[in-house]
Amino acid sequence: MKIILFLFIAYLLGSIPSGVWIGQLFFKKDIRQFGSGNTGTTNTFRVLGKQAGTIVLFMDILKGTLATSLPFIFHLDNINPLWFGCAAILGHTFPIFARFKGGKAVATSAGMLLAYNPVFFFFSVLLFIILLFVTSMVSLSSMVAAVIITLATVLAPQIAPFILPKQDWLLTVIAICVSTFIIYRHKDNISRIKNGTESRVPFGLNQIKK
Repeated sequence: MKIILFLFIAYLLGSIPSGVWIGQLFFKKDIRQFGSGNTGTTNTFRVLGKQAGTIVLFMDILKGTLATSLPFIFHLDNINPLWFGCAAILGHTFPIFARFKGGKAVATSAGMLLAYNPVFFFFSVLLFIILLFVTSMVSLSSMVAAVIITLATVLAPQIAPFILPKQDWLLTVIAICVSTFIIYRHKDNISRIKNGTESRVPFGLNQIKK
């Protein structure tokens, strides 16, 4: 019962709709009515600006980190902390506080990695930044990074144990599920990428070429 209770708490942490609450509280805007209609970090940056977007980014990461840290904080033995991260990701994507319409799971998944393995987290962040520098597209960078990170959960323990020292198949299964979900949730972005109409951020090679 104790584990079930804390899994539910992890889900509730993930369910906090950071972008929605920040928009409604400080800007009197519901970001679901603007831009892409998504509740996550990218749409918050687009609709509310850099400061609000940065705050929402850190809040969404923190949700995953706190949830995954619950078994360490409350001494819950014999359960992989990744299960709590999964509950937070589920909450972020299907939040009870926002009619079960949430974000695309990128930031909260990163927060899970931060609590589980900080080195692997920073590897993932660096990978995303490099991809964003090359593409200038958050959507494409997120999808490609998710696939590479999934492969890294299998290969890194064998070829780069300083990044991920041991094989954890639960991490791999979660990575497969999350990356599949991320790609699915970016289906509209994929169409825009194919059509050459996807939004680009003012960062990377795209800006240097100008």
